[in-house]
Amino acid sequence: MITLTPAAAQEVKRLMEKEHKPNLGLRLGVKGGGCSGLSYVVALEEAVPKQFDSVFEQEGVKVLVDAKSHLYLDGTTVDYKNGLVGGGFEFLNPNAKKSCGCGSSFTA
Repeated sequence: MITLTPAAAQEVKRLMEKEHKPNLGLRLGVKGGGCSGLSYVVALEEAVPKQFDSVFEQEGVKVLVDAKSHLYLDGTTVDYKNGLVGGGFEFLNPNAKKSCGCGSSFTA
C-alpha cells in the first residue's frame, strides 16, 4: 500500500481543482533514469484504472499505481513540503537502498 499524508492529499486536491475535471486521480510510478537509477513519476490523470493497476483511495484522492511500480513503491509514504524556495512531493520509500541528494531518484 502507498500512503498519502494529509498535506500531500490536500495538495493533490488543490491541483485537481485547478484542472476543473471531476474524475482525476493521482498516478504514481517509477521509471528508469535519474542520478540513482530510478525516478519517481507523479501525474494527474483520469481515475480509470488500467489493467494490473493497484488503486488506493485516501482522503478523497484516488491513487493509481501500475504493477511494476508497485513493487518499488509498496510501503511508501508520499508527503508534500512547502518551503521558501518552493515545495514538492517527498517520497519516504522503505524500498530505496540509496537516493540522490534531491530525493527525486533512488536505487532499489
